[in-house]
Amino acid sequence: MSIIDGKMIAQKMRDALKARVESLRKAGMAPGLAVIIVGENPASKVYVRNKEKACIEAGIHSEVIVFPEQATQEEVLDRIHALNLNPQIHGILVQLPLPAHFDARRVLDFIDADKDVDGFHPVNAGALFLGKPRLQPCTPYGVMKMLEYENVAVRGKHAVIVGASNIVGKPMAIMLLHKGATVTICNSKTPDLAYHTRNADILVVAVGRPNIVTGDMVKEGAVVIDVGMNRLEDGKLVGDVDFAGAAPRAAKITPVPGGVGPMTITMLLENTVETAERCKETV
Repeated sequence: MSIIDGKMIAQKMRDALKARVESLRKAGMAPGLAVIIVGENPASKVYVRNKEKACIEAGIHSEVIVFPEQATQEEVLDRIHALNLNPQIHGILVQLPLPAHFDARRVLDFIDADKDVDGFHPVNAGALFLGKPRLQPCTPYGVMKMLEYENVAVRGKHAVIVGASNIVGKPMAIMLLHKGATVTICNSKTPDLAYHTRNADILVVAVGRPNIVTGDMVKEGAVVIDVGMNRLEDGKLVGDVDFAGAAPRAAKITPVPGGVGPMTITMLLENTVETAERCKETV
């Protein structure tokens, strides 16, 4: 068993990004990311701070726009519209979840597809589906980079994904399909989950439930990617996979924390720099 060090892989990628950012700055273009947060969700505030810190370290201009919980959807849409037109901003991200009175789908779709660094816009989702990716969802994109870095063979392997969200599960399945894997997606209605996970050469778990996959549910020699991050009552962070039980059976496994998390933010930076580079080419 070897542990996939997401922090190390992310740092190597960020070091390479710094050189690209420096090249853009010398050409008179500073990549810019705007992050919108609505309300006082503590976890969201932590995520936004981490993203802002990562931008500063990479040399990317960062704007954090904070709206109160009671802000109207139209106020947020008006700000997104202004950011869509702002040539200094190359990436726009709306931190989820939004308050209950928002239509999250409408808000996300309002972002210019060329600045949708989360990869959630229908244009970008469609491009990914067709195998012509533009801006890709950060978490599954990061997982693919981890597999590539670790020289994990994907073609011809059986990949099982536990979780079918639009943010992770579905795009993860498409990315693995395009790399030649046979893919099974499991959800909350899947009977006998263990049957499927035990047949996985590559197992990706992204449901947000602590230890939903136990050691006996993992195939000997599997590559296990734990996307979950759950805080227990004692404050400890754990994933969706029982690490202690699964690690002895896995060939490779990601820890929580320090696995997929750093890669998600890194791919956000990657998407932002990529959009800036495209803008430079059209100038």
